[in-house]
Amino acid sequence: MTNPTKTRRQFTALQRQEAVELCLAEGLTCRAVAQRLGLPNSTLAKWVRQARIDRGDLGATDQGQLTSGERAELNRLRTENRELKREKDFFKQAAAHFAREQLPPKGFA
Repeated sequence: MTNPTKTRRQFTALQRQEAVELCLAEGLTCRAVAQRLGLPNSTLAKWVRQARIDRGDLGATDQGQLTSGERAELNRLRTENRELKREKDFFKQAAAHFAREQLPPKGFA
Protein backbone atom coordinates (compact mmCIF):
# COMPACT_ATOMS: atom_id res chain seq x y z
CA MET A 1 0.00 0.00 0.00
CA THR A 2 1.39 3.41 -0.93
CA ASN A 3 1.60 6.30 1.47
CA PRO A 4 -1.10 8.83 0.48
CA THR A 5 0.85 11.86 1.64
CA LYS A 6 -0.28 15.18 0.33
CA THR A 7 2.26 17.12 -1.70
CA ARG A 8 2.58 20.80 -0.98
CA ARG A 9 2.04 23.14 -3.92
CA GLN A 10 4.76 25.65 -4.63
CA PHE A 11 4.01 29.17 -5.85
CA THR A 12 6.46 31.53 -7.50
CA ALA A 13 6.92 35.06 -6.26
CA LEU A 14 5.17 36.31 -9.39
CA GLN A 15 2.14 34.08 -8.76
CA ARG A 16 1.93 35.35 -5.20
CA GLN A 17 2.27 38.96 -6.30
CA GLU A 18 -0.46 38.62 -8.95
CA ALA A 19 -2.86 36.99 -6.50
CA VAL A 20 -2.21 39.72 -3.92
CA GLU A 21 -2.70 42.44 -6.53
CA LEU A 22 -6.09 40.99 -7.44
CA CYS A 23 -7.13 41.45 -3.83
CA LEU A 24 -5.56 44.84 -3.19
CA ALA A 25 -5.71 46.67 -6.53
CA GLU A 26 -8.92 45.16 -7.87
CA GLY A 27 -10.69 45.26 -4.52
CA LEU A 28 -11.73 41.61 -4.67
CA THR A 29 -12.09 39.57 -1.51
CA CYS A 30 -9.48 36.98 -0.61
CA ARG A 31 -12.15 34.30 -0.70
CA ALA A 32 -13.22 35.20 -4.27
CA VAL A 33 -9.65 35.35 -5.57
CA ALA A 34 -8.68 32.14 -3.78
CA GLN A 35 -11.63 30.28 -5.30
CA ARG A 36 -10.87 31.68 -8.76
CA LEU A 37 -7.20 30.67 -8.59
CA GLY A 38 -7.69 27.41 -6.71
CA LEU A 39 -5.71 28.58 -3.66
CA PRO A 40 -6.44 27.97 -0.02
CA ASN A 41 -8.15 31.08 1.37
CA SER A 42 -5.92 31.14 4.45
CA THR A 43 -2.77 31.10 2.30
CA LEU A 44 -3.90 34.03 0.20
CA ALA A 45 -5.03 35.96 3.28
CA LYS A 46 -1.56 35.49 4.79
CA TRP A 47 0.08 36.78 1.60
CA VAL A 48 -2.22 39.82 1.51
CA ARG A 49 -1.58 40.60 5.19
CA GLN A 50 2.20 40.45 4.65
CA ALA A 51 1.93 42.61 1.51
CA ARG A 52 0.01 45.25 3.47
CA ILE A 53 2.69 45.22 6.17
CA ASP A 54 5.43 45.54 3.53
CA ARG A 55 3.64 48.47 1.91
CA GLY A 56 3.10 50.22 5.22
CA ASP A 57 -0.69 49.86 5.07
CA LEU A 58 -0.85 49.01 8.76
CA GLY A 59 -4.14 48.56 10.48
CA ALA A 60 -4.54 48.57 14.24
CA THR A 61 -4.11 44.78 14.36
CA ASP A 62 -0.93 44.71 12.25
CA GLN A 63 1.10 47.31 14.13
CA GLY A 64 4.42 45.95 15.26
CA GLN A 65 4.54 43.29 12.55
CA LEU A 66 7.78 42.77 10.62
CA THR A 67 8.16 43.54 6.94
CA SER A 68 9.56 40.80 4.71
CA GLY A 69 12.95 42.52 4.71
CA GLU A 70 12.97 42.83 8.49
CA ARG A 71 11.93 39.19 8.84
CA ALA A 72 14.78 38.09 6.55
CA GLU A 73 17.24 40.23 8.55
CA LEU A 74 15.96 38.73 11.82
CA ASN A 75 16.43 35.20 10.48
CA ARG A 76 19.95 36.05 9.29
CA LEU A 77 20.84 37.53 12.69
CA ARG A 78 19.42 34.52 14.55
CA THR A 79 21.53 32.19 12.40
CA GLU A 80 24.62 34.33 12.98
CA ASN A 81 23.90 34.41 16.74
CA ARG A 82 23.65 30.58 16.88
CA GLU A 83 26.99 30.27 15.08
CA LEU A 84 28.68 32.78 17.39
CA LYS A 85 27.38 30.93 20.46
CA ARG A 86 28.76 27.64 19.08
CA GLU A 87 32.14 29.28 18.51
CA LYS A 88 32.15 30.82 21.99
CA ASP A 89 31.33 27.46 23.59
CA PHE A 90 34.06 25.76 21.57
CA PHE A 91 36.70 28.27 22.63
CA LYS A 92 35.53 28.11 26.24
CA GLN A 93 35.95 24.31 26.23
CA ALA A 94 39.32 24.57 24.52
CA ALA A 95 40.54 27.11 27.09
CA ALA A 96 39.40 24.86 29.93
CA HIS A 97 41.17 21.88 28.36
CA PHE A 98 44.47 23.75 27.98
CA ALA A 99 44.16 25.22 31.48
CA ARG A 100 43.87 21.69 32.89
CA GLU A 101 47.06 20.69 31.09
CA GLN A 102 48.93 23.61 32.72
CA LEU A 103 47.96 22.64 36.27
CA PRO A 104 50.50 20.66 38.29
CA PRO A 105 49.60 16.98 38.78
CA LYS A 106 47.60 16.14 41.88
CA GLY A 107 49.15 14.30 44.77
CA PHE A 108 52.71 14.18 46.06
CA ALA A 109 55.59 14.52 43.68
